[in-house]
Amino acid sequence: MPLIKSAKKRVKTSNKAATRNSKTKRSLKSALKAFVKSPSNKTHSAAQSNIDKSVKKGLVHKNKAARLKKQAAAKAKAAGVKPTAAAKKAPAKVTSKKAAPKKAAAKKK
Repeated sequence: MPLIKSAKKRVKTSNKAATRNSKTKRSLKSALKAFVKSPSNKTHSAAQSNIDKSVKKGLVHKNKAARLKKQAAAKAKAAGVKPTAAAKKAPAKVTSKKAAPKKAAAKKK
């Protein structure tokens, strides 16, 4: 058991994070199992959504997520599930919101 106050707080926060992460992982696994059990548009989109959420939260690496989504799409195609427009849509690219340095202000100095 930690003696330092900041270490005690760190234990509490890490336990909260572990609980949150395990819930997200559990929902991901259950969504994938549900899709494998009965492939349909609804279960396929739920599986993809859970994969994207787990990547956003940092639980799954983006390459692993891409692999899982590709495998799910292949299983859906083999099962004869037609993808909907929402399933085909690619995720939006995130652009940097940083402003470019102003050259005019640098030249005046």
